[in-house]
Amino acid sequence: MPSDLIRIVSRDSPMALAQVERVRTELATLHPDVKTTVLPVRTTGDKWMGDLAKVEGKGAFTKEVDAALLAGEADLAVHCVKDVPADRPLPAGTVFAAFLKRDDIRDALIHPGGLTLDELPAGTRIGTSSVRRTAQLAASHPHLDCVPMRGNANRRLEKLAAGETDALLLAVAGLERIDRTDVITEILSAETMMPPIGAGVLALQCREGDTDLIDLISDLGHHDTFRETQAERMFLHVLQGHCNSPIAGFARAGASGELSLRASVFSPDGKVMLHAHEWAGRLDPATLGTSVAVALLRQGARELIDGIAH
Repeated sequence: MPSDLIRIVSRDSPMALAQVERVRTELATLHPDVKTTVLPVRTTGDKWMGDLAKVEGKGAFTKEVDAALLAGEADLAVHCVKDVPADRPLPAGTVFAAFLKRDDIRDALIHPGGLTLDELPAGTRIGTSSVRRTAQLAASHPHLDCVPMRGNANRRLEKLAAGETDALLLAVAGLERIDRTDVITEILSAETMMPPIGAGVLALQCREGDTDLIDLISDLGHHDTFRETQAERMFLHVLQGHCNSPIAGFARAGASGELSLRASVFSPDGKVMLHAHEWAGRLDPATLGTSVAVALLRQGARELIDGIAH
């Protein structure tokens, strides 16, 4: 890698490219002499509009990006942490060099008529292909109908405008990244609609031998985000869920350094809900993630996850 040029690989969706621009901006601020260029790639998850479980959903949004990094076509990869499988290690020879400061972890409701989630009438069609969202809505708002909907955020908004669904649930962070917060009707609390593991976090991945680049990129890292992400990913690693597992959770680092992790596992129909919430003070985040996962396993999470078709 030329010392003054970093080749960044990313998914080619508008949101992913906006995320890359954030990385380029932060890097330019800290290291104005470093130049960057972008290699957009189309991933399996972006090409396939059906059930992700049918195309090896885990890694569907990352494997082509990983391949470009490993092949030496790029030096740095930008990932949404929620898209990176946690039940298996990163591709051999790669490492996370930094986690950027976390963005909003919450979900947003978009309804053309301006109704809130609690105001939606029975039979309202909500567009989402997230098993996490579908399970939670089935539990809290069983009178609403979830309609499978894939595609990037702009495409989903187009489908909403075309009448294919009556409302949408999208990540607040994603809407912020594509400058479409104007469409938000209501922001749901993380307790009302628990987020996916790694929500709002961008990870920067390098080849582990590129030590000079790793040192450079590490300057972009955010300490609290690292601790939160480590706890969440260890939790998911211990649970060993699959693509159709409704698993949710989020860690929070307090002002004095204490760390907490709240997590849940649901049945797809929302009739079974397992919850755990623990504090770790300043203890190892990975230990916290393991402890919360074990608490859910003791409640029957393993049987619940294994009983879901995938």
